[in-house]
Amino acid sequence: MTGPVPRPQSLLLSFLGDEVLGRGVCVYTGSVIEVFRRAGVGEQATRSMLSRLAGRGLLSRRRAGRRTYIGLTSRSEAILRDGERRIWKTGAVNRDWDGTWTLLGFSLPESWQRQRHDLRSQLTWAGFGALFSGLWIAPGEVDVSEIVGELGLAAHVKVFRAHADTGMDIAEMIDETWDLPRLAAHYREFDEAWRPYSSGGTQPAAEEALALRLRLTAEWLQVIRADPRLPVQHLPADWPAAHAEKTFRAVHAHLEAPARDAARRLIETLPAT
Repeated sequence: MTGPVPRPQSLLLSFLGDEVLGRGVCVYTGSVIEVFRRAGVGEQATRSMLSRLAGRGLLSRRRAGRRTYIGLTSRSEAILRDGERRIWKTGAVNRDWDGTWTLLGFSLPESWQRQRHDLRSQLTWAGFGALFSGLWIAPGEVDVSEIVGELGLAAHVKVFRAHADTGMDIAEMIDETWDLPRLAAHYREFDEAWRPYSSGGTQPAAEEALALRLRLTAEWLQVIRADPRLPVQHLPADWPAAHAEKTFRAVHAHLEAPARDAARRLIETLPAT
């Protein structure tokens, strides 16, 4: 790969999802450093990221002799389960939308600029778009109780489920509410970058396959987490999500066997307790 390396945190979530989630193990930090080195991330950046995430309660630490091992916490496991669901279950194309929208209205004091910024950022991450300045909308039934609760804004937010009126141009509303060209560009860029690895030609060396799979999953998660999964029947006919997802799955399958072989040799683990 010649493109920019994903952020170390994104790579770590990919690594933990592949090598730790559901396995009941902790991983030696030296193994993480070695795998990340092969993916293009320096030792200092990796150590700094591990320390930062442990401080945020996203990693547990365990000592065994002079070695330090990292494991999951309940928070990081929930994040990884959500990523696993998005990748392998719900997928990138929303073909089963039932016509339901989640509407969220909020009214905050003018002086609450930080709270307004935090709420908008969290809503965007959860798949919402700004229909109007204080009214946001997302396809399907989206549970925002955790977002609103963590921000302490329950008294300032109202949430509804709704269906569009007959005759309303949903495709036009979607085009006005979300930046479709930007979303489509993310899928096309991913597809173009990774399609050469999906042909099943020359098999990469095991260590290279492990690093490639790490980057592949991290980049795919970045793409699909930015996508609100809008109903495909109301998107442009050439919407590129399906092609990009096909490429992701093909490359992942191509890299899986050699990556697993490298992981067995390079990654030292202990049973989680």
